[in-house]
Amino acid sequence: MPEPAATAPAPPPAPGRGPDRRSPRRALACAAAGQFAVLAVLTATVGLDPAGWAVAAAVAGAGAALLARAAARARHRFGPADAITLARCTLIAATAGLLADGAGPWPVVAVASLALAGDLVDGPVARRTGTATAFGARFDMEADAFLLLVLSLAAAPLLGPWTLGIGAMRYVFAAAARWAPWLSAPLPPSRARKAVAAVQGVALVAALAPVVPTAVAAAVVAAALALLVWSFGRDIARLHRDRA
Repeated sequence: MPEPAATAPAPPPAPGRGPDRRSPRRALACAAAGQFAVLAVLTATVGLDPAGWAVAAAVAGAGAALLARAAARARHRFGPADAITLARCTLIAATAGLLADGAGPWPVVAVASLALAGDLVDGPVARRTGTATAFGARFDMEADAFLLLVLSLAAAPLLGPWTLGIGAMRYVFAAAARWAPWLSAPLPPSRARKAVAAVQGVALVAALAPVVPTAVAAAVVAAALALLVWSFGRDIARLHRDRA
């Protein structure tokens, strides 16, 4: 989705000790250990080979480098919700590794489903602990966008290259914003935008499940893509109207 407006100021934490916040270095070190543990479990259960390890490690490493740089610039310390998003990132990197490994569809569906389910948790945790930040919202959004890119790459061999439209749309929008800066203006929160974003991941994971007929999978993903085009189109129209 187009970049949301900055998150509203977080409510103050409950009386007593404030929420634990970790330095970026410590948070990323924990995430690296978690990534190793996830890949080790996949190696023992589904036989993840060195190619899968290499791709997962490359994805995790590149993401960690970008995240560390952004956190340093924003002087951000990682709260409980950020830790959940980091855990989701380890699952997203593992999903990419499974795809590179040529693993069967069920391991991909299982790991990607866990990554999607985590998206239902980090937002409420941030609000309840009083640690909601604009950085955390952006971090969560970028994790979602990359997961959709990975899943659309997985669906393309089954349904056709048109499924890449789901994964690529966020990045095409970001590239267009460099040419038309008015696209970078903040947007107000929207439940419809969030719902459409959630539908994309569910549709792609369902399409990858072997029990879903190809024709049904194609129809579901096509409907999700149509919703995504509508959502982006609505936001772009609003940004264009308000550009002055």
